[in-house]
Amino acid sequence: MEPLTDKKKHNFFEVMASKVMAATGSAWAFFVALAVIIIWAVTGPIFNYSDTWQLVINTGTTIITFLMVFVIQKSQNKDSKSVQMKLNELIAVNRKASNRLIDVENLSEEELDILHRYYAVMAEETRKHISMKESHSVEEAISDALGKHEEHLQERKKAGKKGL
Repeated sequence: MEPLTDKKKHNFFEVMASKVMAATGSAWAFFVALAVIIIWAVTGPIFNYSDTWQLVINTGTTIITFLMVFVIQKSQNKDSKSVQMKLNELIAVNRKASNRLIDVENLSEEELDILHRYYAVMAEETRKHISMKESHSVEEAISDALGKHEEHLQERKKAGKKGL
């Protein structure tokens, strides 16, 4: 088990990021940023719109943007993980749901594209044969799609025998 000091160090970024996200996502943060821009614009004539005057806003916004990228990414990673866990829980507890899609977020981009195309075809076939207002499991949709595929194969076999 980790000592408490290690845990504090480990959680420092998460605690700080949460506080920064809460602060920067607030209305007052927007108005503070707006006030800074207005003050900067108003001071332009005072400083004769000098290079230093421009450099101040450019440097400030660049630094803030650079740091916020990491905070936003941390927030998105955390949100994504929690949404995935909630979805996995819903899939796991629903008897009609397929467990095959649990942990799908760990597939490669190519595997996800293949899976997406497969489900798009399956959804189209399901739409043709089943009311979309009803609840259906992945297994039911697969069964219907396989049945359609088998019918197509039988038709091809019959057509092949007639051609001989």
